[in-house]
Amino acid sequence: MKIIASYNIKGGVGKTSTAVNLAYIAAQNNMRTLVWDLDPQGASSYYFRIKPKVKGGSKKLIAGAHELDDLIKATDFENLDLLPADFSFRNLDLVLDARKNPTQRLKKLLAPLSKEYDVIILDCPPNISLLSEAIFAASDILLSPIIPTTLSLRTLEQLKKYLKDNQLKHLQLIPFFSMADKRKKMHQEIMQNLSKEHPEILKSVIPYASDIERMGWERKPLGAYSHKGRSIEAYQSLWQEIFQPSNN
Repeated sequence: MKIIASYNIKGGVGKTSTAVNLAYIAAQNNMRTLVWDLDPQGASSYYFRIKPKVKGGSKKLIAGAHELDDLIKATDFENLDLLPADFSFRNLDLVLDARKNPTQRLKKLLAPLSKEYDVIILDCPPNISLLSEAIFAASDILLSPIIPTTLSLRTLEQLKKYLKDNQLKHLQLIPFFSMADKRKKMHQEIMQNLSKEHPEILKSVIPYASDIERMGWERKPLGAYSHKGRSIEAYQSLWQEIFQPSNN
């Protein structure tokens, strides 16, 4: 089982659309896939038409009062399940802080699912907090969408420094450009410069496009209502770089 966190310190960079669309593609490729919506706003839950509600809320979830299996919901798509958000997740830092070994709690909760899923994708809220530390400890890959703006370099450097300072050597940071508009000269220049300075940035670029914005209207992954176009190709390319690196 591989655990991938869709994460960035900043909000509004495409973390949820990344989590939802990669999960859909993985499921279409016969991978048993789970999305865990950790953001109290519940955007992933909304896209999959599932009520953002967890029985007992964040306290009972973190306490292990319910097995995660009992909280998981099936989506409309084969091989693709969702552990929905709950508004009480806004207090997850406080709930974790009250537990022994808080940064290991998510990892412990996810461990029993290793035989049920091939990949688990965590849709994460934007910040660096105790919850973030628990996400980092539980994940194999930190997939970080970055918008090509002047703040991108700063947030990427902050994240790299944090991982280095905390010796999170097990965690692979994989950044990629998201919501990019190649018609903008500034976007082009920033992508060129950052790619040279940070060779770990993936080649796949997710565009700023209306068909991706339609996800909120359609309430489903992009591939469920659109079967061709540059956005579909971009997410397919992203999936291949992550899951089939030998093919690149």
